[in-house]
Amino acid sequence: KLIDERTRKGSVQESGEGTKTRTKQWQEDKDSRGKAEDKEWLPDTTLGHLESEITDFFLGASLKDEGLKSMPVQKQTHAGHRTRFKAFVAIGDCKGHVGLGGKCSEEVTTAIQGAITLAKLSVIPVWRGSWWSKIRKPHTGSCKVTGRCGSVPVCLFPAPRGTGMFSAPVPKKLRMMARIDDCYTSASACTAALGNFAKATFDATSKTNVYTKSPYQESTNYLVKTRARVSAQRTQAPAVATTWFYMRKIK
Repeated sequence: KLIDERTRKGSVQESGEGTKTRTKQWQEDKDSRGKAEDKEWLPDTTLGHLESEITDFFLGASLKDEGLKSMPVQKQTHAGHRTRFKAFVAIGDCKGHVGLGGKCSEEVTTAIQGAITLAKLSVIPVWRGSWWSKIRKPHTGSCKVTGRCGSVPVCLFPAPRGTGMFSAPVPKKLRMMARIDDCYTSASACTAALGNFAKATFDATSKTNVYTKSPYQESTNYLVKTRARVSAQRTQAPAVATTWFYMRKIK
């Protein structure tokens, strides 16, 4: 009888509004956890959620997409080989904006749509320039840039007007999306890996609007770190000496 009384009291939680059994409370917690897990995860930035519709709002009608390649990929699991499809898509407005996205999914259509969404999230501005031309309209890259992804390095060089695109199909499509008509390209290592090749080209293209560091910046950083380390050692030294003095006095 005593055990039954304790069990009955333990199964009920008193609150200001009434009573609630532990089973009911557990069921509500389970439902709330399920609702939280069902919510879609969105990347958060300092300006809010990063959404592809922002790119559609600003670049809308002038935005074009070009499929670079879609290929099947396999993954070894405990149940055997798992086949999925991977797609790479480049988008741009032919006015100095370009983006690259890659997505892997069980269906080709889903992979392409996901790659387009990721490409819209990665749109970057591209600085262009003119060389040996009296028209003074941008038609080539602003400077020599180098990008790398994995073991594939890619170098992009400016070229005179009328030269054309001396490159493989993948860099050519990416550069054409940014409206760069004349360019020399140099690549090495395993360019057969299309994913790394495309990402290396996109990395090089993104560096056209990045300022390079001064050759003396490395020495400046080293001196700053050394000075900070010496200052930290000087502030810690008096504390150690004081502790040793009091310990000696106690003894």
